[in-house]
Formats: sequence, structure tokens, C-alpha cells
Amino acid sequence: MADAEVAKKMLRGILQSNKGGVSLSHLQSEYKELTGEHIPHKQMGHSNLDALLANMPSLVRMERSRSGEMVYFASGAKETGHLAKVVARQRTSKKTGRPHLVNTQMRVKPAAPLVLNGKKKKKKKSGTRTGMSKSFRSKEIITLEAVVAFIHVSDLFFPSCLFFSIYLPAPSNLNESFGSGKGKPYNPQLVQGHIREILAKYSNGFWVSKLPQMYRELYKQDLPTEAIKDLETWTHICIVEKTCSSNPSERLLYPAKEQTNTSSSSSPILTHPNSSPPSSSSSPSPPSSPATLSPDLKQKLEELLVKYSSGLWAHALPKLFQDTYKTKLPGHVLVNLDLLSDICTIDYPMPDNPKRAILYRRSSTGGGGGEDENCNRRNSSANEEELRVRKELGRRLSNQAVPPLQIPKEEYPSVLVVEATNTNGVLLRYIGEGYSQAQESMEDEMREFYGLDQSSPTPVSSLSSGQLVAVRAEEEEEILRAQVCEVMTDKVKVYYVDHGFSEVISKNKAFELHEKFFKLPFQATKCKLAGLEPFCQDPAVLKKFETMASGKILLAEILERGQTPLVVLYDTSQDDDININAACMKALHDKSLASPLQVPNAYMNVTISSVCSDGTIYCQLPSRGLAKMNETLEKIETYFHSQVTSEFLVSRPFCGKRCLARYKGKWSRVEITNLHGSRVLDILFIDVGVQASVEVFELREIPPPFLRDLMAIPPQAVKCCLADLAVSVGSWTPDAVQWLRDKVLNTTDCSMKVAKVDEKKRCIHVHLFTDKNFHDPDRSLNRQMAQSELLKQQPDVFLTSHSNSTNGSPTSANVPVKPHLRRALSGPKGSGGGGNTTTTPSSPTETPSSPTSSLQLPPPLELPTIGNNMDVYVSLACHPGHFVLQPWGDMYRLVVLMGEMILYYNKTEEKPLNIEKNQIYAAKVENSWHRVLVKGVLNSGLVSVYELDYGKHELVSCTQLRPLIKEFRQLPFQGITAQLAGVKQRQWSEEASIVFRHHVEKKPMVAQLEAVQEATNPWERKLTVFLVDTSQEEKDTWVHDIMAEFIYSTKINC
Repeated sequence: MADAEVAKKMLRGILQSNKGGVSLSHLQSEYKELTGEHIPHKQMGHSNLDALLANMPSLVRMERSRSGEMVYFASGAKETGHLAKVVARQRTSKKTGRPHLVNTQMRVKPAAPLVLNGKKKKKKKSGTRTGMSKSFRSKEIITLEAVVAFIHVSDLFFPSCLFFSIYLPAPSNLNESFGSGKGKPYNPQLVQGHIREILAKYSNGFWVSKLPQMYRELYKQDLPTEAIKDLETWTHICIVEKTCSSNPSERLLYPAKEQTNTSSSSSPILTHPNSSPPSSSSSPSPPSSPATLSPDLKQKLEELLVKYSSGLWAHALPKLFQDTYKTKLPGHVLVNLDLLSDICTIDYPMPDNPKRAILYRRSSTGGGGGEDENCNRRNSSANEEELRVRKELGRRLSNQAVPPLQIPKEEYPSVLVVEATNTNGVLLRYIGEGYSQAQESMEDEMREFYGLDQSSPTPVSSLSSGQLVAVRAEEEEEILRAQVCEVMTDKVKVYYVDHGFSEVISKNKAFELHEKFFKLPFQATKCKLAGLEPFCQDPAVLKKFETMASGKILLAEILERGQTPLVVLYDTSQDDDININAACMKALHDKSLASPLQVPNAYMNVTISSVCSDGTIYCQLPSRGLAKMNETLEKIETYFHSQVTSEFLVSRPFCGKRCLARYKGKWSRVEITNLHGSRVLDILFIDVGVQASVEVFELREIPPPFLRDLMAIPPQAVKCCLADLAVSVGSWTPDAVQWLRDKVLNTTDCSMKVAKVDEKKRCIHVHLFTDKNFHDPDRSLNRQMAQSELLKQQPDVFLTSHSNSTNGSPTSANVPVKPHLRRALSGPKGSGGGGNTTTTPSSPTETPSSPTSSLQLPPPLELPTIGNNMDVYVSLACHPGHFVLQPWGDMYRLVVLMGEMILYYNKTEEKPLNIEKNQIYAAKVENSWHRVLVKGVLNSGLVSVYELDYGKHELVSCTQLRPLIKEFRQLPFQGITAQLAGVKQRQWSEEASIVFRHHVEKKPMVAQLEAVQEATNPWERKLTVFLVDTSQEEKDTWVHDIMAEFIYSTKINC
């Protein structure tokens, strides 16, 4: 994009989208993210970017911040001048030295790019157009993991996998007919269980007409219409009482009366709606399936559920129970999950598969939703008590109440790290509106209030320890809030409550703090670094932290919210995001235990543990570290066999965490590398170099007696590549990879000679031998591979881009398939030759590698009627004429589906596959598996695919495609294209597209359906909708109004 005018338009759009100004690095990064290229300053006649921007006064306005950094605004945005100063000042820590400026745009992508909102609307605001839904009003940012959990808690109040309290949107204002499931089959057991829970909460009964709304609010699903008709037949669940009204919906619903037969009351039989109600004689359960659980069994199951607050799949219970308590789980528990209803709620995210259930622990064992309500009230009381204590503390300090500091709602808030003498109490400040910006505004006001003229307040005559005062800083003429720590003869030691450091000052610089400056909470606060708790005061850890984090603005992933939040810090200033917690953990490594590798030494008895699909190999060398690690892991095996406890289950996974997982039947060290929701995650076996995807219940904490020993041992997998090959790593053919795996993976007597150490890539170039004759270069695998044809890319690879299918369904078996591969591409999966680490408890049945007519497309998405509203998430926005919506209500099902696909496809071998255009497949894009439509196949082996659930186009290797099996074809494709109603423009400029994208992309919205353009295939349907942002408490923002105003202003400026 070297065209100067186009570049100017892109720059203007970026600057207009950043009303608060943008730094040079942010401007460059946003431009590259949008265009894929850097700003072409040289093509536009300037030697550097600063010079280009300085010569564009009509486009760019520049201001130098207090820290000396240049901040750039769109010309004419005068109201942003003050914000620039705030942004600059919020990076100020101590008066001695300035913190480093760090890019705070997190680039670590979640498994599914969702940012969900969720604060339940308490009161509908009047005056909105056409009765716009308020189910997204006052939303809070929550994480992908919380989506999986949002259907389970009776009062919509629960800890997510990141352990902070949230409310989730109740789509009660949506069109009543949307997704009602009229006339469709449903799972009666699931519905009956939910209605029983509702009746337990409202034991005095309620109107049947209220049931659909209550059901939707509690379970984020519409109550099937057929279920309402079947209520009268469910006499073991409820009693329906008719009134004198002629309206059939005016009926009362009560809980079923207690039966004299104890077994029937404790475990009622769930019947199909079309079957006759059970009689009292048929109520008792058969002897093989006890009606209740023993107290001991119930306690053990509840202990397991406590560990997994974001839910536990029922199929995981037997193995987890066996590993934890060294005894088998009684078989009748899984046969009749209703036995667990008093200790957990049961959800079926895949209605077509009743065997797939997720269990969520109740907050107490009293049963019913009322207990959850009481628990929430207790939590609320605890918070009120904490607030009261903190306010009382403020009064004791200066007879004024200072409100407590609230943790930001977003998942990744920016923080300025001040210092750390203990990783359990890292001092920091939150960056952003309501925090650093409010602080800067207050300090501006304080500077004016405590002016330097003669009328300024006089110093405090009497100071006492704990008193809050206003202090004029020594070096800078700033007025800051401070607390008196120690009073001396003519000086006083104060602690700056908003900046987190102490200083000794003269008494005449301390003034009485006016009451209006007590309103803002103290900004300096503390957090705890996850994973470093046992080493919180280790000198090596603290030194590493001081070097990497102190004085920098970082991103904080909040895992647990409390008085001292538990966080993971990330430095995003480099090309790759740096996990600060993980980097500090590596400071514990004993370098003497690392694998010894020096040029040009040779090593024997080398074990090749993994061969990756790009040609990288991982090996283990005999060393003190390897011997000590094996010895320690053997002790852990024995230790686990002797322990009957659930304390070693991993309940709070996070990226960078070190723990244990099974590898070839034995416990091995792993590091969590990526999370796909709260249940599925990617791990790296750090001592063998093998990657895997597992469920969280397969992980174990490292027992405390062995923790420090294992942390001191560096990873024993050494990353290597074969030296002196014409083809570099990453360009290997599948045949070459398979040949090398066959040669080395089952050989225990390999040797190698080090040729070069690449410190930058952290890779060792070696000559590899399958015996001890490393003196003869001709016997090396390097020489054998170089002399073979294995590394030569075959020119005759051709994948057809034709298909006889016209409706997107798989090709019929009786239609001749056109040539697809002249040479089959085969080979094991790319994660390495370590083999499968675990097995999926209920893996779907394997299907043939070529599409067959038996695999049907999912049903189309159900939509509300024209003129009604639906809650949506905008997953992709190109311009107002093309964007992609996802229905909010089914989003958790997509999360569950993608987790299942990751577990299934990451454990299946690569097989020759017939890839045809317009066919449906599963494709691996980055770290996740997606349902895709093949749009075209290239001779180079790349395939153009369209993500059917997210609306994105991607290019992937043909080796990353798999057949989409039947189990993953049940959920309707979640992505549906749309265009914005209310605007007439057909051609959209780059600037307009940027403005539109800034307001809607990756955001939840309310969509009012204006028109539907139907099509044969579900991915070809297109909606015309109004989009409304209801995130502001007192204002709805209609996006078409924004675009109309932008078009008008553009015409005026022209």
C-alpha cells in the first residue's frame, strides 16, 4: 500500500478512532495490523516516520507529553489535548527515573476470539427506539472461559474460571418466539431437572406464563413449547392448577407433593413427555441403582467438584475418582446423574448427546436455587463488612472516609509496576479511566488548590502518624496525597498513597488534605504473582522481577479477585509477549543441571524424544539434571500412590504454570502453553519436547516436598536441527519427517556431534548418528538425507478445486470423484513423535477420510421475526456492508464444541484426505480447530478456507485439514453475514471502514432484524440489521447514526 492518498486515509481513520491520542509505536502497529505493511514514509519522500507526520499538519496534530513522548491526534480533535497529558502522566512512578513505556496491546489470542459482556439489566430505561432490548445494558468484560459456565447458577452470580464475580446477560427482552423450539424434540430429563430446581426456589408456586422467562434467565435456553404442554403429565415434578380464567396460560405451578414412598421422593423417575406418569408402585428404583448416594461418596464427589468451579465433564469422573481415592466410582452414579442434583447442577451442552453432561458444584448442599441466593447474600455481606472496616480505617487516619479501590472489570487491565520486595505483594497502579486518569485529574486540581501564591494554605502545624496530608514533592512541583509514617524533629516521613513509595520531607511541605480529595481511592495497591507463591522471597526471583517488570507498564491477567488479586503479568513490548511469572520461575534453574552442549563436542547415549513436522528434533543427553529429574519423578510416583486426597488436582490453570501430566503412563513435567476455555488446554512436556492437548482434570500439582527440586532442574529436552542441509527447518516434506522418525525414535543408542549453537533461535545444529560411529561423517543421518530425494518438494502435488456439489453437501458416493492427489501427503501429526499422551474418554467414531453422503449439514440458525431483536456478538467487521454476527445465546455451545474438536483432532493421526472445493472440513487455524468451508485449493498445497462459525477467510496447509465427523455437525454454523440498515452508501472508504470496525468489531451488540436474504446454503444467508451498543448505562448508541454522521462530516470537509 504505497499510494500516498490511501496511506493518508488509513492514518486519519486510525487517529480518529483513538480520541485520546496514540504513540508512534501504537500508530505503526495499528497501521500494520490493518494493512499488513508498515507506514510507507520512504515512498512518501521522508527519511523517517517522525518527519512524515510532522509534514502533515492537516492530518496529524502532535503534542509532547510530560514524560517527553510524542502523542499524535487527528487534526481538529482539540478536546483530546488534556487526555494526552493524562496518558503521559499515568506513566510516572517515583520521582527518581521514568518507567519504560510498553505497548499494552495484548497480542496473545484466545482460542476463540470472544470478549463477552455480562451485567444483568435491572431496570429497562424508557425512551429507547422500538423497544430495544436491554439484555446487554451495563455489561462487564468477562472471559471465554466464563461462557462455558454461564448456564449453571440459579441466581446468575458465580465465580468464573478466572475467579471473579460477574453477572451475565438475560435475554429476557428478546423476541419470545426466538428459538422456542416449537414442535421440536427435546431432552425431557434435562427440562424436568431444571423445572425441579426452579420449583425448589419458588416453593409457593408461580404462574405458568412466567415459566419461559424464568427458564431463559436461569439456563440461557428457551423452554421448549412442547414441555409447557407436557407439564400436566409430570405429576412427579409439579402440580398444575387451572384457574377460572379462559386463558390457558393463566395456570399456577406448584412443586409435586411429598410422596410417602421415600425412594420416589428422593429420586423421582424422569419420564418421556408422551409416556404416562409413573404410579406410586413403579416409583422405587431397582436394586442395581440405589436411590441415594452414601454420605461418604457424596462428600468425595463434592470435593472433586470444588476443585473445578468452571465445571467437570461427567465422563471424567470415573478416572478422576480412581486416581484420587484409589477406588472405583460406583457405576450407578453415571447411569443416574440425577442422584447428584443436591450437590451440583447438571447441564447438557450437546442436546443431541445426553451422555455428555457437565457438572457444576452448588454453593452449598442444601439444594435448590435458594441456597445460592443466600450464598450471594453472604458474599455481599462480607464485602460490605470489608468496606465498613476500610472506611473506618480511613476515618481513624484523618476523620474522613476513603473508598476502597475496586479491581478493574476488564480481563487484562494495564498496570504500572512500582516495586516488589515480595511476589505475594507486588506494588502497582492500575492504568485507565477511573484509575490513573482520575488520579491525574485530582492532582491537577490539587495543584491549583494548593497554589504557590500567597493565599495558598499554610503547612499543618501538628502532624501525627497515620494522618493523611497533601505534600509538595521535593523535586517536582507536584501536590500529592500522602500518609504520615514517622514524625521527626523538623522532617516527616510520608508514604505517597497513589504512587507507592516513601520519602522524607520538610514539615513545611505538608498541608491539610481537603475533604474533596478523599473521594478517590488510594491508587497504589498490591497483587500476588500466580505460581510464585512458594518462592515469593527468593532473591533470584526478585532480582529477575526487578529487571523485567519494575517501572514498566504491563498487562495483568486477573486469575482471582480478592483483597490481593492473583495475576499473571505480560510484557507486550516485544515481538512476542513475555510471561513475567514464567520468566521469574526460570530464575530458579540450577545451570549446573542443564544439558552440557559445546562446540565441537560429541555425545553418546543420546535419546531422541520427538521429531516435529518442521524438521526440529528434541533430544535428551545424559547429565546430572536428567538423572536427578528421573529420580525425583519416581519418588513422586510413589508419593501419589500413597496419597488419598484431592489437594493435588489443578483447579486454577494459567499460561506458564508448571505442573504434572501423564506421558507414556508416567508423570512428567509440563508447562501450560495455551487455554481453550476453562476445560481444554495445550501443554508442553518440557523434558521431551512433545506438545499435547488435554483436559484440566488430567493435570496434577507438583507435591510441595518435591517442588523446589523440580523447579531447579532446567528442561531436559534440547532443541536441535540437522546441520549442513540444503533445506532449512520448516521446509521439510512429510516423507522426510517420517523417514527421520522411523530412524531415531525407537533407537536408544544415538550419538551426535555439535556443529553450531544458534543462541538467537535457541537451537543446536548437530550431526546425528544412529550408532556410536560419530567419527565417520558418511554414516550421519545428515549425509544420508542430503543424498536422498526426501527433502525435494514434489512438483506434481495437485489438489482439485472442483466439486460436483451445488449445495455444499458432501459429494454423493455414486458420483465419480475427480482426481485429488497424485501423491498422497501422509505422516504423523506435527506435534512430534512422542505419541499420544492421553486418550479421550469418549472419542467420536472415526469416519472415512473422504466425504460421504451420510454426513449432513447442521440445521440453519433460527432467527427472530422481522422487526424483533436478538443479542449478538460481532466476530468480524469489514465495513457496514459486510460483517459477521454470532448469536449470543448459543455461544457457550460453540466453546464446548471447539474444546471437543481440539481434544479429538489433536489426538488423531494425519491421513491422506480428498480435499474438494465447497466441502465442509475441520481445519487447524493457529491453535484451534474450526469448522470450515473450502473455497479453493492451490497447487502449492495451501487451501483457502472460510471459518463457518467466525466468518474469517484463512489460508492453511492441506495437512491441517480433517474430515468433519458427525458429532461436530450438530450445532448450526454460528457465523452469519450481515449488512447495516439505515445507511444508503454502497461503497465504503477505508476511513469509514475503520470507524465502523472500531465501534462494533469484537463487541456484543443488540441487533434489530430488518430483512433476511435466504439462500440454499446457511453460509450464504445475509441479514440486514440495525446495530445498537447498549454498554452505556444511560445511553443507547445506534451505529447507523454514527456512520451517517461520519459520511456527512466527510462531505463537509471535502
